[in-house]
Amino acid sequence: MKNFTSLFLKYNLAVLVLLFSLSAQAQSTANYNISVTTIWNSMQHSSVPGNAHWSNLIGATHNTPNEFVSLGTNATTGIKDVAERGNNDEFIIEINNVIDAVPPRADQLLRDDFSPFAGNDSVAGFTNITVSEDFPLITLVSMVAPSPDWFIAVNSLNLRSGDNSNNGWKETFTMDVFVYDAGTDGGANYGSSDNPISPVAVSMLNSSPVGGNKMAEITFTLNSTTLGLEDEFLDINSFQLSPNPSKGVFNIATSTTNTIKEAVVYDILGKQVYALRNTQKEENITLNLTALNKGVYLLKTLLENNVTSTKKIVIN
Repeated sequence: MKNFTSLFLKYNLAVLVLLFSLSAQAQSTANYNISVTTIWNSMQHSSVPGNAHWSNLIGATHNTPNEFVSLGTNATTGIKDVAERGNNDEFIIEINNVIDAVPPRADQLLRDDFSPFAGNDSVAGFTNITVSEDFPLITLVSMVAPSPDWFIAVNSLNLRSGDNSNNGWKETFTMDVFVYDAGTDGGANYGSSDNPISPVAVSMLNSSPVGGNKMAEITFTLNSTTLGLEDEFLDINSFQLSPNPSKGVFNIATSTTNTIKEAVVYDILGKQVYALRNTQKEENITLNLTALNKGVYLLKTLLENNVTSTKKIVIN
């Protein structure tokens, strides 16, 4: 009997570990080519210095809006260094800290050189970059060089489209890229001498010499997409779970004809830590897991049509 019990527990644990692995890897993804082409001319930008160029294009894919750059907020040390000196060292540390956070808020650092060394029509980019729905936002920055503290930025751009085409990812598109003032130097022209100031909030550079004109275009070319495991469950079982991650309260919405019959939560070791039976067949139910510790859990649901599904949930 002991051997049977031991085998049973080992089997269940193996299944749960596999399900956690699958749920962690089965997010919808998209593969893009990304290209930034700069625009710098005397007609739109007053003048073009003889040594006009751009620092590395650098950034990350992440899941929290305004993680690295936020209009109306003082620049981080990393953004300050990029904007003033084209130096990426501190910004790389900031990106890696977000990647290493628990739970992570970014998943990959992106960096490429602009070529040729020129102000206008210089190109940087990335080929076959895979973006997951867990980290669908992208931020990219580069110094306008020379300049006091100006930089071009694509800030927290969401590559998810919100519709059903391309498994929810945006089709190929091009958008304008504008210049921002990091608010750390008081210089007023490209070649102004260093003039450190008490930091002010990051803002779009609408004044001379740029005048609010775009200084680059970015193109996202969609190569392919994959359908996430949870998307398949949604299509088949017609229920939604939100928010996820959450601080412990999760809402489940179903159709009136196929409600949740039972919801059971397991910890990562396979121990049941919560169960709810929807005896009233309500189409909207709430799971209150605030008594549980922060971390990753497994939610197993049973619908009225006896279809089961398993989802990874995160309490943060």
